[in-house]
Amino acid sequence: MDPHDLDPRDHRLSHKASQETFISLVQLDPEPILDPYQENGPDFDPTRDASPSDDAGEGGSLADSIHSLKSSGSGGTAGGIGLHNTTTPLGLSGSGHGAIYYLTRIQRYSSYTFSLFASLHLATTSVIPLLARSVPASESYLLLAREIYQTPLSEPLLVALPIVAHVGAGLLARLLRRRENLRRYYGVGSDEKTHGLIAKPTARFLRSGWPSLSWIALSGYGFTAVVAAHAFMNRGLPLAVEGDSANIGLAYVAHGFVRHPWTSWAAYAALLGIGCGHMIWGWAKWFGVSQGAGWKLERHTGVPEVDRKARRKRRRRLILINAVAAAATAVWAAGGLGVVARGGETLGWVGKLYDGLYDKVPFFA
Repeated sequence: MDPHDLDPRDHRLSHKASQETFISLVQLDPEPILDPYQENGPDFDPTRDASPSDDAGEGGSLADSIHSLKSSGSGGTAGGIGLHNTTTPLGLSGSGHGAIYYLTRIQRYSSYTFSLFASLHLATTSVIPLLARSVPASESYLLLAREIYQTPLSEPLLVALPIVAHVGAGLLARLLRRRENLRRYYGVGSDEKTHGLIAKPTARFLRSGWPSLSWIALSGYGFTAVVAAHAFMNRGLPLAVEGDSANIGLAYVAHGFVRHPWTSWAAYAALLGIGCGHMIWGWAKWFGVSQGAGWKLERHTGVPEVDRKARRKRRRRLILINAVAAAATAVWAAGGLGVVARGGETLGWVGKLYDGLYDKVPFFA
């Protein structure tokens, strides 16, 4: 059929305004659909990983994509925190990012700093004893490393401040997410706050609005507890009793394993297991490796072949990360528990000093 033979007056080819159609667009009353992963929603987590095809190549996350889109827009507020999308030289209040975005960044970069200390501590308390096969031969390397991370300047910067910043930023971000959930879904801060749960702050209300707690967060809280106990026994207690920790080293740990085996084995097993698991999974999260890791498939496409491939990919990632965490735990345990823990009891006045320190703690008394 020749296009030139078409009659432009044919009603089938003539255009018609939307107002003249059978169902006019003017009659529609559109309403936005609530995204379950919308920021500040009950299922939203700024640290939630994107799907493997989104930003895995560059180690990005869903939060990065969301905040990047928000910052590229104009007007409005960011993250429900009330930060307007204006431009400032520092890029803080005017960058379009909410407070949770910056708290997540504090968590990330503080973990980089603490990892420097953890790597050095791993080398001097596990790798070197494993190679030297002797506690006395490894003490000099530990004393040398302390000149790096135990000075009046480096100890706060490499150890204390990163831990406080990391844990504090995580807790504060969690409180901010709950505040936004309560405001959005329970009416906190609105004129109707006298109704429902808000009128009677019962136990049910106190449990409401909290974001989901991931395994990384749970292990982080456990790791914080064992690190605090470890720092108290090896740094805080000697400073409080003796005035310094110059005599505290690998022999002090070995002495504790001889005098108090059950408590020492349980404490160091928890320190190594929880610590290595948390740090390996945390690094996998920062670099985008943990996204899409799991044993079950979260979203089914309905195509069996596609679902099988996606399931295998998720399981491979899960096995890979856990294998790395298990390998790190095994290396640390080989030197720490295999060599240092079997170093034997310290005799003489130094051994009595160690006994006096351990006796100050109820768990070792």
